Amino acid sequence: MRHSLLTNTELQGLDRDQLVARFAGPNGDAASATALADALDLALASVDASGLESHPLDVAEVLRHLNVDRQTITAALLVSAYLARQIDERALKERFGDSIARLTVNVAALVSRRFEAPVGRPEQAERLRRMLMAMVDDVRAVLIKLAYRVQHLRLTVKEPDDGARVLAQETLDVIAPLANRLGVGQLKWEMEDLALRILEPETYREIAKGLEENRTERETYVERFAHTLRDRLAEAGIQARVFGRPKHIYSIWKKMQRKQTSLDELYDLRATRVIVDELATCYTVLGIVHNDWRHLPSEFDDYIANPKDNGYQSLHTAVVGPEGKVVEVQIRTREMDDFAELGVAAHWRYKEGGREDQALNRAISSLRQLLEAADNSDQNLLDEIQSEPLHQRVFVLTPQGEVMDLTQGATPLDFAYAVHTEVGHRCRGAKVDGHIVPLTYKLKSGERVEVLTTREGAPSRDWLNPNLGYLNTARARSKVRTWFRQQHQDEHLATGKHLIDRECQRLGCGSNLDRNALAEAMKFQTFDELLIALGAGDITTNQIAGRLSQQLREQRQAEKARAEQAAPPQPAEPRREERIQDDEIRIRGVGGLLTSRARCCNPQPGDPIVGFITRGAGVSVHRSDCVNILRMPEEKRGRLIPVSWGDEPEREPITLELEAHDRAGLLGEVGNAFSASGINLLRVNTRTDPNDRSVHMELEAEITDLGELSTLFDRLQSLGSVQSVRRIPNPSA
Repeated sequence: MRHSLLTNTELQGLDRDQLVARFAGPNGDAASATALADALDLALASVDASGLESHPLDVAEVLRHLNVDRQTITAALLVSAYLARQIDERALKERFGDSIARLTVNVAALVSRRFEAPVGRPEQAERLRRMLMAMVDDVRAVLIKLAYRVQHLRLTVKEPDDGARVLAQETLDVIAPLANRLGVGQLKWEMEDLALRILEPETYREIAKGLEENRTERETYVERFAHTLRDRLAEAGIQARVFGRPKHIYSIWKKMQRKQTSLDELYDLRATRVIVDELATCYTVLGIVHNDWRHLPSEFDDYIANPKDNGYQSLHTAVVGPEGKVVEVQIRTREMDDFAELGVAAHWRYKEGGREDQALNRAISSLRQLLEAADNSDQNLLDEIQSEPLHQRVFVLTPQGEVMDLTQGATPLDFAYAVHTEVGHRCRGAKVDGHIVPLTYKLKSGERVEVLTTREGAPSRDWLNPNLGYLNTARARSKVRTWFRQQHQDEHLATGKHLIDRECQRLGCGSNLDRNALAEAMKFQTFDELLIALGAGDITTNQIAGRLSQQLREQRQAEKARAEQAAPPQPAEPRREERIQDDEIRIRGVGGLLTSRARCCNPQPGDPIVGFITRGAGVSVHRSDCVNILRMPEEKRGRLIPVSWGDEPEREPITLELEAHDRAGLLGEVGNAFSASGINLLRVNTRTDPNDRSVHMELEAEITDLGELSTLFDRLQSLGSVQSVRRIPNPSA
């Protein structure tokens, strides 16, 4: 075993059973204790080959002092075996269960990745902290990461080198502020002090020397002051919690930097907090403190009467205590303290600043409550933590280490346009963590993305097709549309003609196309104007297909009306209560709202639609593929609501012919394309030529309109090895 890494001398003197008893604690079931013992054996057997800088037993001891649950300590011990490849994820699940396996894999990803923030870029440090949180689906993994970092710093501070200085700077930029957010104060303070000692050894020694006593003496002084104050409040009949909160060298240095003052002029090297039940009692305690000790008027702040912007409330004062030493006193109610510690994490926001993030706050509050639980038996809370991933955003790295903040579902192409418009236009491929990926790949937090470009390039019109999944951010789609709009009008006309010819050919509606009626229905004066808009990307082929569906539907209704006029009248009365207007629009879960069809896309019954809540004009109904909906800024998308037409649209049977080259999984991907398009696949007939491995498929399905069919064509033709797809005319049509 690699004893040189194990720094805790007390642990070195314990045998296996004693170590298991120490880390398992008195509470918990036998199964979890057995799992912890197995993890301990694996940790001791794999520490040499793991490449870790810290011994897992030292890390487990750090976590034990935080009163964590057994699963957390078990996962911390298993990291070395996982990194040494002595156990894989499947074996972890079989031996330890899904929860511990996920936690171990997450921790391994965190401890094996560096999070250096570029110098002079504080917003990058903030993004790195968020990326680190987003990389895990169990917040306890971040806690284990903190424990590993503390132990690593304890080792490197003894003989600091260039690597130690990089580690220390990363700790101050990313890791320590994260510990502050999680409320793990003892780890935060120790990491900050160790990092300062590595980065600024002379400054650290000067502050340490300049203090009148070392940390132990300061804590003893604060405890004596707190005891005196506690007795004084008891004499006045006030029940209160009084405890000390000694300052640490790093926080002293930061305040000296911020206030441009010397150590002798700081008034809060020693601090005490008083927690009472009632708000009025706060001011009673303040009177007692000021009556018993001389206070410093310039250091008094009433954040109860004047709360901070983040809602933080407390009374702050400073008094001259015994031996002429200044003591800071904070006084607040239990509710104020709960809010500051658990509500919206006001304490760390007051220290660091930053924007509100409700999802982040919920995860932090849950973790704090978990750490403060007396018996570590709140399984419901554990389940809540594990089911609350912080994946609202995706945080990825450039090759230079800069963090890019993208919306969930972003692709390498979205990333390229986020870097620079020209990079996006010239993008032809991408690498993620060194591996080639398709441009439709969905990025994950923590990945490093490299864009492959050509010297001269231009965007593809396929990138604007929402069915193909190239672009998932409105900003990137807007940049592509702008590029096409800037091209020559003649090119737009030719491109639009090509696109509409291709669409009519594959939908099988060329002979039924009324060009003038189509242009009029789509609010264009001439058919050429429609083609130019199509070629420029202002409208999509899906919208064309939707209008064609409406034309065909109107033709069928006209033919039906002529047939009914020619037939003898029917005596039966229609039941009005069962009839629903074709153009009636229903809003899911809500009735009686004002609705109107948007003029920009003029949706018709049967079209796929979505509602937008306007200001004062009810719900505006758009086609789902309306350009204005696709271009809508992210901040307005919360006003989109599901809507549907009043009746179930009539389904039309169709037959498609697909030609492809045979390969494994092709039939399954074809079926998935139908499912993703919302089309019911009725029958599949497949023939494969054994000589050239070509495949001919006949697919029978039901559609409600040509827009659905257009979406299906896009999905099918994007599949690898598919050569052509076309609609076979129905002989009975």
